[in-house]
Amino acid sequence: MAVTADNLRPAKASWRTPLVIIICGCAIALLSFGPRSSLGFFIQPMSKEFTWGRDVFGLALALQNLLWGLGQPIAGAIADRFGILRVMVIGALLYAGGLLVMRYASTPGSLDLGAGVLIGFGLSGCSFNLVLSAFSKLLPPEKRGLALGAGTAAGSFGQFLFAPFGVALIDNFGWQSALTVFALLMLLIVPLSLALATPPATSENVPVADQQSFKTALAEAFGHPSYVLLVLGFFTCGFQLAFITVHLPAYLADRGISAQTGGWVIAAVGLFNIIGSLSVGVLQNKFPKRYILSFLYFMRAMAIVAFISFPITPLSAIMFGAVTGLAWLSTVPPTSALVALMFGTRWFATLYGFAFVSHQVGGFLGVWLGGIVFEQYGSYTPIWWLSVLFGVLSALINLPIVEQPVARPVAQPA
Repeated sequence: MAVTADNLRPAKASWRTPLVIIICGCAIALLSFGPRSSLGFFIQPMSKEFTWGRDVFGLALALQNLLWGLGQPIAGAIADRFGILRVMVIGALLYAGGLLVMRYASTPGSLDLGAGVLIGFGLSGCSFNLVLSAFSKLLPPEKRGLALGAGTAAGSFGQFLFAPFGVALIDNFGWQSALTVFALLMLLIVPLSLALATPPATSENVPVADQQSFKTALAEAFGHPSYVLLVLGFFTCGFQLAFITVHLPAYLADRGISAQTGGWVIAAVGLFNIIGSLSVGVLQNKFPKRYILSFLYFMRAMAIVAFISFPITPLSAIMFGAVTGLAWLSTVPPTSALVALMFGTRWFATLYGFAFVSHQVGGFLGVWLGGIVFEQYGSYTPIWWLSVLFGVLSALINLPIVEQPVARPVAQPA
């Protein structure tokens, strides 16, 4: 009997039904994205205690973004070859360990190790990227669009929950206790990942059409103009998200906005991105994905222009969080769907991982340059306008993408 993608999905009698897979995957996305989106609130208390400049904290979180990106294709390749379960377990343990190292950090080097290296590599193994890969491999095609949107929305809901939760923990128990609680919560990913386990790839369980080598898959992807454009556009997503996540709380505090309000602004981003991600998950089945991506990047750019052009008040800050949230991680479902559409799911985690490298290089530069520019000029204004420029460019870059499977030579019988 011919082997098809359906053979890779759980049997109907299995406890791992599509609903269980989606619920557990969304829970993992929520847990993994929550703490890292709240780390910006640790800048001020840790900087005051250790007399660090924002460039010190900015470098640590920039390393996190960079190593998360560089580790993603490696984690993806291992998951594609040997299964997702072991990658997620190791990622969760590294993530928890990084938070604990950060909790006991007293030097910039130890902060770089915990917040940067360990959390960065931990995220590459247990973040929503691998959750989306599991959804693509385990769920039938008719359920993938909504599931990809739900997985992305769950990450945003983690941001919505953890931002005010983290601020409350810091205010009432101190930043050390907050990091300890975050570390313990990351261990919940280990049992949840059992529902997302995928089998090791062998010639018996991989469809003939998808039996490519690692090198062949990479050569095919990077020789495809649409994939290259998709990867370049994803750079902007990382630059904007990382800069805003890390530096927006301090930017608001500099303008007299309380930390509590800052927490609710980040929470608003996460809450409204749930709406945006779920909406995009549905709309991408009805409209061209490249047009959706172009609109989202342009929408972000215009939201930033409006935000920095008028006086900052609690109301305007929360409105900025809401509008930005609609386009926050909403770029992920169409980006991941385009990768699966063009190249199939055999090497999905790997190829999406390389796209995510571009995203995280952007994140590294957004966080790092934000800290450096502020220390040099006492203002984030140049980085805000650079974010606007990147947003407009990415809106244009995505328009020429061709939305169809890559043409492959048909195997001829001997």
